[in-house]
Formats: sequence, C-alpha cells, structure tokens
Amino acid sequence: MSKLKSNNVQINISIPIEWKVELENLARIYSVEEGKTITFLDLMRRGIQEKYQLGEQKL
Repeated sequence: MSKLKSNNVQINISIPIEWKVELENLARIYSVEEGKTITFLDLMRRGIQEKYQLGEQKL
C-alpha cells in the first residue's frame, strides 16, 4: 500500500505564552460548541485562513 503525499509544510513559530493560554481556552469552548476536538493550532490555522482569505485545503 502506498503512502499518500501531503501538500502540507511544517513551520515553527514562537508566540507569547499568554496567547497560547488564551487560544487553548478558546479551543475548549469551540470544541464544546462544535462537538469535536479543536486545538489551539486549529484556531491559528482558521485565523490565518480567514484573515488572508485562503482557499480550503483539499484532501
């Protein structure tokens, strides 16, 4: 069985710890509202996508 190749890239960034704490709190709220696990990284991706009007990722 062949492995699917991803078009994603991994980057490393630094953010203030206060931002991370706040994003984690927001992620918990969104997780309850949406009925699925949302991480602070998911929120960062969403924010970037919405701010810069980037297209949806196709799987």
